[in-house]
Amino acid sequence: MSNTNIKKVRTNDLELKDRLVSIQRVTKVTKGGRTFSFSAIVVVGNENGIVGYGLGKASEVTTAIAKGIEDAKKNLVKIPILKGTIPHKQEAHFSGSEVMIRPAAPGTGVIAGGAMRAVLESVGIQNVLAKSKGSSNPHNLVKATVLALTELRDALTIAQVRGISMNKVFNG
Repeated sequence: MSNTNIKKVRTNDLELKDRLVSIQRVTKVTKGGRTFSFSAIVVVGNENGIVGYGLGKASEVTTAIAKGIEDAKKNLVKIPILKGTIPHKQEAHFSGSEVMIRPAAPGTGVIAGGAMRAVLESVGIQNVLAKSKGSSNPHNLVKATVLALTELRDALTIAQVRGISMNKVFNG
């Protein structure tokens, strides 16, 4: 699993929409008592093939979310979308989370749960079947979903890698 096909995207001239995936209150026990802070994982995307995720930690919820959005904008990647769905079936795992995404017919909608749904909707995919196995930790699910999406290749990319025409990709 090489990440050679990951294309970083610049944030200039993009209208990104952010989605809060998860927020947790974390506690640090000190000599003087408990100190509370917040951890937020945020997904941003332009709903047209560009997505990124980020983690923000702060003592206030709004600050944690803002930090997460800034972190997500630094990690944007381009995803190939074909007629509102993905080009082919893809599986990926990150830590204890495993995800499987499959293309779906028009009108199916986004069949995915929780953290996966936020990522797929931020990318702009309208029809997809998705399944998660293993850990349901939102951090690992988001990372596994983005990993699966970055490993997708469209027909043009395959033709360029093989050094052949688009007709030969489909007709052999």
